[in-house]
Amino acid sequence: MMSVPTVGVKGSKVAGASKRSAMLGAPMRAKAAVRSVARKSVAVTAKNVDPFADNPPKKVVLAYSGGLDTSVILAWLKDTYGCEVVTFTADLGQGEELEPARLKAEKFGIKEIYIDDLREEFVRDYVFPMFRMNALYEGTYLLGTSIARPLIAKRQIEIAQEVGADAVCHGATGKGNDQVRFELGYYALKPDVKCIAPWRIWDLNSRTSLIEYAEAQGIEVPASKRNEAPYSMDANLLHISYEGNIMEDPWTEPADDMFTRSVSPEQAPDKPTYIEIEFEKGDPVAIDGEKLSPAMLLTKLNELGGANGIGRLDLVENRFVGMKSRGVYETPGGSVLYVAHRAIESICLDRGSAHLKDELMPKYAELIYNGLWFSPERLMIQAMADKSQEYVAGTVRMKLYKGNATVVGRKSPFSQYDPNICTFEDDKGAYDQQDAAGFIKLNALRLRTNATVVPGIFMPKK
Repeated sequence: MMSVPTVGVKGSKVAGASKRSAMLGAPMRAKAAVRSVARKSVAVTAKNVDPFADNPPKKVVLAYSGGLDTSVILAWLKDTYGCEVVTFTADLGQGEELEPARLKAEKFGIKEIYIDDLREEFVRDYVFPMFRMNALYEGTYLLGTSIARPLIAKRQIEIAQEVGADAVCHGATGKGNDQVRFELGYYALKPDVKCIAPWRIWDLNSRTSLIEYAEAQGIEVPASKRNEAPYSMDANLLHISYEGNIMEDPWTEPADDMFTRSVSPEQAPDKPTYIEIEFEKGDPVAIDGEKLSPAMLLTKLNELGGANGIGRLDLVENRFVGMKSRGVYETPGGSVLYVAHRAIESICLDRGSAHLKDELMPKYAELIYNGLWFSPERLMIQAMADKSQEYVAGTVRMKLYKGNATVVGRKSPFSQYDPNICTFEDDKGAYDQQDAAGFIKLNALRLRTNATVVPGIFMPKK
């Protein structure tokens, strides 16, 4: 494909239209330029500039996984700035052994190494509050990646304050949402912190150059990394995501062997699994009568949902940075929990409260997706959501079967469902049906008035 000229701020050119033709107002060339831009992807590029070249950081807290990319970043930080590096590795339930990250950091001569088990805090203080609001981004995405970033950012800032670091660093690329999520979190918690994003600074812009740099630094490069993986993955206790490479064609169906947390619905058991989930103040607290901690409860739901082929999602989403992205997600436990929570709310919340939550939910979900967990508006909506859950308690019975999580029962000591009122049998005067006539007439008043003023608007004359 022919390359498209760069669009910059100063001295830029519009694809297919020279400055001279633009000044002359050549209409045919202008139209051709518009058609050309419409047919091609416009690449916006800029020369990499290191904002810290004149004032390099002295001590950096790096979000470190122990993988190839963050190991290269670790070496690059020391090589570029001559700074001290503190590594931080978060256990969010991604299912990986984290001790190798410590050993790799030690090989680099790192003296301060943090490996923190944040699973309980993650589920209790981030996942469960989000589920109280029934958050879905663009109607489908349960925000598994988005909700993990605020906690990582918070812990990095805490460590930076503990060790006296003047900078933090992440390994997110300059194309995705995570760079925004991390950095908005950093600045919300420590406005004067230096934030280093190597992918926006260095010139290691290909897998080959990255591997060459790693080898020059003595970093072991696994054989699996020498050829690009068919997709990139991000995992925590709530979900796992798959993006990139073969997934970039939205017409390509992912291979079934890609999935790691669920069987396919076709391979799920032919017999349904029934479970009961207990709620207190909007949060799940027990499964089948067994009280569990937040992290252990979500782990159990992951096992139950995954075994029954529940929680797979393939979507094209709108990234905050402006592009569309295709991702495939597995969220087995979260998918079960979402359905169960809406079910217990259906009998515990009155109509006005439930509908107001539903109206605000898309905004709340967008705030989390865009990295604004630590924003005043998110706290405002959260306060409303938490207040609404004060009497959301009881039990939901779920049927898990071949990719479906179905509600088959719900009960609560605070249930607003009154069978004496809604029964089709004799309600013994609990509801006077004659009252409906006045209710209907009042609601019809504006419709009748409108039909009088604008006759035939809905029933045109033939």
